[in-house]
Amino acid sequence: MEINGVEIKDNYAEGFGIKVTRILVTAATEELAKIAATEATGYGTSVIGCPAEAGIDCFVPADETPDGRPGYVIMICQGGKKALDHELMERIGMCILTAPTAAAFNALESEDTLNTGAKLKFFGDGFEEETEIAGKKIFSIPIMSGDFLVESDFGYKNGVAGGNFFILAKDQMTGVKAAQAAVKAISKVEGVITPFPGGMVASGSKVGSNKYSKFLNASTNEKMCVTLKDKVDSNIRDDADGVFEIVIDGVDEESVRAAMKTGIEAACGVEGVLEIDAGNFGGNLGAYKIHLQELF
Repeated sequence: MEINGVEIKDNYAEGFGIKVTRILVTAATEELAKIAATEATGYGTSVIGCPAEAGIDCFVPADETPDGRPGYVIMICQGGKKALDHELMERIGMCILTAPTAAAFNALESEDTLNTGAKLKFFGDGFEEETEIAGKKIFSIPIMSGDFLVESDFGYKNGVAGGNFFILAKDQMTGVKAAQAAVKAISKVEGVITPFPGGMVASGSKVGSNKYSKFLNASTNEKMCVTLKDKVDSNIRDDADGVFEIVIDGVDEESVRAAMKTGIEAACGVEGVLEIDAGNFGGNLGAYKIHLQELF
């Protein structure tokens, strides 16, 4: 199968289940909202080593937010409820509450909730007040620059992490250009994030280690390393010298599939892209198998 002359391999991405929450971060200006959202999603590339996978989902204009100010929806993903609860306390409390003019609202309606705002209110040291905005239970916490508004409860649900595809290009910079095009296109799909730096994975990994298994639970995916093509049983074609991976987390499988399709189509529009592949672990990691060719 080909798209714009780019081969789409007969392979699948292996996704796994994860707990997902969405938070609307608003502020006095779009720039300040972006700063708060960026801080709150830092150190969130992969749960292999990071305490969560996190990223910015979408921009929300002022006329669509509870407090009438511009904002960004962010997603935070973790394997379990307890760990996700901890991450919300840390990231809202240390990155959004501390950000100038910022506020935090729930952006995922669910029966399952975490009472993050109800716990953060104690930072007000008795001066906090309960109020209501757009039908939402809000705590107003006095801080130096005014009041910090935080919703009492944040919804969470079972989502999907690890949706992915590989871009194989003629050289490194063509791969970068294609990966950037893919990430830009995916950013328009609501309910997903690409948590790695700039949305692009430079260091694809495999489970475990061939040589250092006693202390490594993940190591470089040597079969996808361009400098090892002549040294290992490589999965990279001879004419490809630029390889990047796009990893996608989403609120459900449908969102991840839509993002993969959108991203692949965008990457295939870049001249010099040769092939699209995907990463999996033979079905040993997760329950979701998203076949590339079935997306089209």
